[in-house]
Amino acid sequence: MAQSRLNVGILGATGMVGQRFVTLLENHPWFSVTVLAASAGSAGKTYQQAVMGRWVLEAPLPAKFAHFRVQDASQVAAIAPLVDFVFCAVDMKKDEILALENAYAKAEVPVVSSNSAHRWTPDVPMIIPELNPEHALVIADQRKRLGTKLGFVTAKPNCSIQSYVPLLHPLREFGIRELSVCTYQALSGSGKTFESWPEMVDNVIPYIAGEDEKSEREPLKIWGTVNGGQIEPALGPKIGAQCIRVAASDGHLAAVSVNFDRKPTKQQILDRWRSFEGIPQARRLPSAPVPFLHVMDQEDRPQTRLDRDLGNGMAVSVGRLRSDALFDWKFIGLSHNTVRGAAGGAVLTAEYLTSESWIQKKS
Repeated sequence: MAQSRLNVGILGATGMVGQRFVTLLENHPWFSVTVLAASAGSAGKTYQQAVMGRWVLEAPLPAKFAHFRVQDASQVAAIAPLVDFVFCAVDMKKDEILALENAYAKAEVPVVSSNSAHRWTPDVPMIIPELNPEHALVIADQRKRLGTKLGFVTAKPNCSIQSYVPLLHPLREFGIRELSVCTYQALSGSGKTFESWPEMVDNVIPYIAGEDEKSEREPLKIWGTVNGGQIEPALGPKIGAQCIRVAASDGHLAAVSVNFDRKPTKQQILDRWRSFEGIPQARRLPSAPVPFLHVMDQEDRPQTRLDRDLGNGMAVSVGRLRSDALFDWKFIGLSHNTVRGAAGGAVLTAEYLTSESWIQKKS
């Protein structure tokens, strides 16, 4: 548990995920926001001015941040003394994000990133705290590479895999051999709304650039092992993914079919789901949903609009578990993509890392 409140900065605070960070951290018991930073174009404005006409959340802009002066996220030397760590949700090219996150880490500022740039850096952990918290051990090796005492980078996984990987994780004892997944992903996953993307009204688009590949590869890093100062991805299971953009504002839904080495019974699956909890739940971390997994018995649930906000948007829901003609079992999973899948998942990761003293108050 945090001993004293940590000062935190939000890089990319004016974007959709940055706005989520702002609302989630408004009254956080461990973290105090001391810096809101964005592009040079927003720097110098108040936060209210910087997001005027761009605020996309239903929740109002927190009054306590309205008059914060936005800083230039690229000014690492100016921001680093003001924070104990930062959340990063900048909208930049991949090589620019890599350079920026490395610069903060080398300035002894831990970075908890919602961006994808560092996900495949071998000594950067990509953590879902309930599933692979042990991957944080690789931070010690990353610090040796960077030459830092406090600074490091950790990345959050892709938002879509969090609608189904947490549901498969408790079933790994049965040997997950192969799975097919189709994700139906909300507009907010692209940082857009119906107002900014009117072409999505009454529409489905069967392509999201790079998403199929992320969904097939990232679970293997989540299920990998720390070895020799880096994370070695798991060799299996085989994953086939199709990712589709649908006309929903928030929430990613996944249709999963899976084969096992040792086929579990329906009751065994339900028992594993209902009893599963991770370290965040055991420690009652501030953002941890209890329960983590919501098992639904209704034939028509989970539904995106009805169930995405369970556990304040941090829970994963599952239903429609049934046998399949080609696979052992199939089911439907759902998670909130900008809360559990983005800002909220990053906040929970920071809470876990703080509870393990990877993130500390600067002396």
